[in-house]
Amino acid sequence: MADPKGFLTTQERELPARRPVALRLMDWKEVYEQGDATQLRRQAGRCMDCGVPFCHQGCPLGNLIPEWNDLMWRGEGRQAIERLHATNNFPEFTGRLCPAPCESSCVLGINQPPVTIKQVEVSIIDQAFSNGWVTPQPPERLTGKTVAVVGSGPAGLAAAQQLTRAGHTVAVYERDDRIGGLLRYGIPDFKMEKRQIEMRLQQMQAEGTRFRAGVEIGRDLSWDELRRRFDAVVVATGSTVPRELSIPGRDLLGVHVAMDYLVQQNKVVAGDVVPEQIEAEGKHVVVIGGGDTGADCIGTAHRQGALSVTNLAIGKQPPLERPDAQPWPMMPTVFEVSSAHEEGGERMFLASTVEFLANEAGEVRALRVAETEFVDGRRVPKSGTEREIPADLVLIAMGFTGPETDTIVPQLGVPLDERANVARGQDYQTSEPGVFVAGDAGRGQSLIVWAIAEGRAAAAEVDRFLQGDTLLPAPVRPTDRPIAV
Repeated sequence: MADPKGFLTTQERELPARRPVALRLMDWKEVYEQGDATQLRRQAGRCMDCGVPFCHQGCPLGNLIPEWNDLMWRGEGRQAIERLHATNNFPEFTGRLCPAPCESSCVLGINQPPVTIKQVEVSIIDQAFSNGWVTPQPPERLTGKTVAVVGSGPAGLAAAQQLTRAGHTVAVYERDDRIGGLLRYGIPDFKMEKRQIEMRLQQMQAEGTRFRAGVEIGRDLSWDELRRRFDAVVVATGSTVPRELSIPGRDLLGVHVAMDYLVQQNKVVAGDVVPEQIEAEGKHVVVIGGGDTGADCIGTAHRQGALSVTNLAIGKQPPLERPDAQPWPMMPTVFEVSSAHEEGGERMFLASTVEFLANEAGEVRALRVAETEFVDGRRVPKSGTEREIPADLVLIAMGFTGPETDTIVPQLGVPLDERANVARGQDYQTSEPGVFVAGDAGRGQSLIVWAIAEGRAAAAEVDRFLQGDTLLPAPVRPTDRPIAV
């Protein structure tokens, strides 16, 4: 364990400071300042000898959190990254992007602020990259088997790395022009700079993983042809169909789904020229949706110079403290202020969008919004409460409904489940032998830790399919669900 009395002598929860708002709005760099080593050691030392570390159950990856907390408190950074990599291929991603269900289930969190697990995690991997401790781990021998991984998000990359290290020849196909999936195009650079992806891809390429960007399976190369070329296929295309808002005025100019907006800005930051880019400069921006994607739009609009930013959420404002209906160790729904919210704008709850209003040019000029009321468990606009909100740019960030299946279903004949995801068994395999599904394509929209966990687990099943047995770890099954639901 870490400091035996650490949770008693250090009761405060300390996180690295965010850069001043006025400064960080001038660039696209990550918002956090460099962490203080003394503070980090002090926070790692708060990890308790709790007997049953519920943080293991809170983390789908089964991260060995008490072990690497102890190692960081002792100053053993190299051993800490070995323990972290034992369960997590990409802590540089999860340490920046995961909402940290592990912290919600931290035993210390019963009566004190929980251990800053996520910050310790990202500090371990950042130190490891800085010191050159992240090195390629190529297989000792090749099996002669080939695997195609379709999709280069966290699930696809995790599956590819595990299978490459098992000795299979792995090719990762990505329809975008760069590898990374949602990590590359969708996550703003102020949350994760793309050098984090590049450093990990260098390691994977040195291990033997092959990457094929700009190839869309189902169109550039058919699914059945891919299946004939490879011994196994892993579908890791994510959940990319946006949830729509079908109300009058949806087709007006200036109304966009969030990912169209975010992807374009990612490309611009990468140095690309985007013709007719969707921009917020000098505009009244309204973001519909109170989740992480909505917050990403808010931060992006601020950096583009929006005149105003309003965030609409259809539900109630969450409580500040853990509600009684979500006791420890569940992950509670509480009111959060992200870095993007901290940068300005107005947040409105119980706001139902009724209609998009147009100007003479056919562009959106305002939203008609009503108060949300609950009728028979449904959220509906309350009659008589309508009002207008000025809007020159509207971004719909209401989540995703499932994967794009318009080519895989007819070309491979695989069925969908009741939630419109690609159906699979307990071994992650579809009805088509040798075709496996990992991550959001089979699970539905979820967390990055679940994507990586499923990628690792699916890789173990692929290895078993090809070799008859496997030594790869399988942290989760498709039917597993987190403590917090």
